[in-house]
Amino acid sequence: MYAWEAIEQSLTFIEEHLTEDIYTEDLANIVGLSPFYFQRLFKRLVNKPVQEYVKLRRLAKVIENLGNTEQRILDTALNYGFTSHANFTRAFKETYGITPEEYRRDLPMLNTFDKPEVSMNYVLVDEGIPLVVGNIVLEIQRKTLAEPEIYLGLETEVCISEQIPVGESTGVDVPGQLWKRYHMEKASIAADFDTNVEMGMSHTEDTNQGFFTYFAGGLVQNIPCNQQEDFVSRKLPAGEYIVCRIEAENFEDLVTDALNQGGKYLFGTWLPHHNLTTEPFSAEKYYRDLKDMACMEIWVKPLQLENKR
Repeated sequence: MYAWEAIEQSLTFIEEHLTEDIYTEDLANIVGLSPFYFQRLFKRLVNKPVQEYVKLRRLAKVIENLGNTEQRILDTALNYGFTSHANFTRAFKETYGITPEEYRRDLPMLNTFDKPEVSMNYVLVDEGIPLVVGNIVLEIQRKTLAEPEIYLGLETEVCISEQIPVGESTGVDVPGQLWKRYHMEKASIAADFDTNVEMGMSHTEDTNQGFFTYFAGGLVQNIPCNQQEDFVSRKLPAGEYIVCRIEAENFEDLVTDALNQGGKYLFGTWLPHHNLTTEPFSAEKYYRDLKDMACMEIWVKPLQLENKR
């Protein structure tokens, strides 16, 4: 067994026993490692100490249940190992910046800590070869966009430190909140939207400022004459792209765990192994017309590492 396989085994065990007591020594015994070595290896591969990770995964599961107003917040917390309302509220606010009561009242989009797919760091696929990990299917290929595509939507500034690394940062999901607003307001403009294709675009002009700009919108044929003040247009330029296609079982999983895992694989593993970086923007294209799967693509313009400026 490779060392990373032992950690993956422990992550699966944690996921299946989040409502029970979980002890670091027991996890080490399950995978046949000493507690000292297990804890060092776990932190190296997961970027969190064992018990901190367990807490974050429990809080992520709690989020899934807090929308159920028929269950008391305290009961939800007790189900996932929190010993009191005060203990739970403190952990929740430290992690997400709001109280459980505020979350239940407003239901904002939140970033939660994903269960990592550690094996993805050790598998390198060729272009056009699918990679199946958990419930996610990835495929990376090169595409040429002959004509620019025009999208109309909303954009906002996002604090880099509060959103990256993806799948690990916690707090309010600012891009997710922007998507909610876009879907509420798009009906107010007379735009010829292609409702089957939407795009999220991240671009940075000065990373030293600690922010990036995020755009959320839909594909249009023409910019409407009565465009509202808050709406902006963005182009996906023509040119050569590296495209990471991601498929998941449903749209909710696609835009959370699958997008996070796929993005980390593309930017953290695949591109560096091919001596590539990218221009300072990336686009997420979502396809809403597929009946049997949820599908999206990450589009980036590649640059050789030695040519990066």
